[in-house]
Amino acid sequence: MIPHPITRNISAILMVLVLAGGLFSCGQQQDKKPQDITPEDVSHAEKLIGLNFTPNERDTLMEDVRQQKKAYEAMRQVDIPNSVPPIIEFNPVPGWMELNISDEGTQWDLPENVSKPDNLQELAFYSLPELSVLIRERRITSEELTQMYIERLKEYSDTLQCLITLTEDLALKQARRADREIRDGMYRGPIHGIPYGLKDLVGVADYKTTWGAAAYKNQELEGNATVYKKLRDAGAVLVAKLSMGALAMGDVWYGGTTKNPWDLEQGSSGSSAGSASATVAGLVGFSLGTETYGSIVSPSTRCGASGLRPTFGRVSRAGTMALSWTMDKIGPICRTTQGTAMVFDVIRGPDNVDLTVRELPFSYNASRDVKNLKVGYLKDLFEADYRSHDNDSIALEQIRNLGVELQEVTMPDSIPVSPQLIILEAEAAAAFDKLTRSNRDSLLVAQHRHAWPNIFRKSRFIPAVEYIQANRLRKILSDQINRLFQDYDVIVAPSFGGNQLLTTNLTGHPCAVVPNGFDKKGHPTSISFLGNLYEEGKILELATAWQKATEHKEKHPEFFME
Repeated sequence: MIPHPITRNISAILMVLVLAGGLFSCGQQQDKKPQDITPEDVSHAEKLIGLNFTPNERDTLMEDVRQQKKAYEAMRQVDIPNSVPPIIEFNPVPGWMELNISDEGTQWDLPENVSKPDNLQELAFYSLPELSVLIRERRITSEELTQMYIERLKEYSDTLQCLITLTEDLALKQARRADREIRDGMYRGPIHGIPYGLKDLVGVADYKTTWGAAAYKNQELEGNATVYKKLRDAGAVLVAKLSMGALAMGDVWYGGTTKNPWDLEQGSSGSSAGSASATVAGLVGFSLGTETYGSIVSPSTRCGASGLRPTFGRVSRAGTMALSWTMDKIGPICRTTQGTAMVFDVIRGPDNVDLTVRELPFSYNASRDVKNLKVGYLKDLFEADYRSHDNDSIALEQIRNLGVELQEVTMPDSIPVSPQLIILEAEAAAAFDKLTRSNRDSLLVAQHRHAWPNIFRKSRFIPAVEYIQANRLRKILSDQINRLFQDYDVIVAPSFGGNQLLTTNLTGHPCAVVPNGFDKKGHPTSISFLGNLYEEGKILELATAWQKATEHKEKHPEFFME
């Protein structure tokens, strides 16, 4: 058990709990006669939040603090579902910024002459563009492809610990409908008939949505998430709900630890653990993940997938688990960057439910000559000593060989970034307030210092004023990053260099993460392409051109190719 950091005075603990939103019912019933709050309690609480009141100021506070405690208790009588967002919303666009609204459409440049292999198992590692051609030209049926993936999920998912629910009946029904529609000339687009998996925080009617946590493992949500409806309406075939780190952290869920397909002794990272693992192992054609602070970038890196974290406000989160209302994003995980563009084009756009989402065009040309793009790179971060330094250096040179001139760029450093994590932590604690107060957080597998139960508890001590101040700093940071990025189409970065991952998640900027080789232990590494708000097309075009010029996308874990 992790000892509580406050041990001096039980009254001090109680007082801080009152001031910070309290945990009166954690692990025990609330006392019928609430303990009175004294000036001494306030004095102890001051130390935790870095203030120092005078005795007279404390005396004046007393009645109001007692009234606040009653107000907290009244609010807790209302059961607020996780799906209800706060009325305050994050807008990543500064007032001075003009968004690019030009629409050049999409040109997929799909491959020609894709042949059906004699052994259908080889299709498991075909890219989404290749599968799309085979389906469209009726060289394979969606039902054949779906059955192949179902068999692979049954054979390998236990090895990877990546599957929560196999949606076999639904998948075969959707596949047969796709085949019937395509035969009848009702082709819905490039993902029609393609089997895929969802991170198990996306709601699908009549199926469990467990959030990877034992406390919710029998949960069924009403209705369908917007992203699922968009994929369904585009003709895609849902074969699996995939594992995720419990409540969107890490790769540990109530069923075990999701594995890296390249090293079964290593976890797949998280929290889109099953999405990246299953995609790279050839158990699904593509998948959806989510990112709040690295949950697409990290497992895509660990497993060697191509992932896209879209701009905040690009994809509706309606019907999905909320962790941080101002930072959560949904994006595709595929075997190639071109595949992520194809999926993103389907799931983007508003639904009049998630009001953060804007209607803006998506321009993408898979065969674009990228030498005219203005590209920066974070030179100081690339010069540091880190695990994937050598692979990143090679990748930069390969990008130059495309005719791209790389210009040195430095991230601003005048605003402290790490302290702004309290935004995520406070919102997450609010999202799972009932779990903490009921003491059902003890059902989560991970109980260490950096796991959710402890983070939720410590977040009760974040004063509302500091949460607001962190968001004001976030406004300044967003302004700085947008002014930097407006001079470039793409900025290339080490995936985990400096604080760029947290910074761009706070500011809501898009990121394409692409595998770029292996380290000395045979584990995949990646490089990241960052872009301006709502301009995913440019980062995907550069990432696609670079990926086409390299062979990393052709490598697959041998264990799953047998």
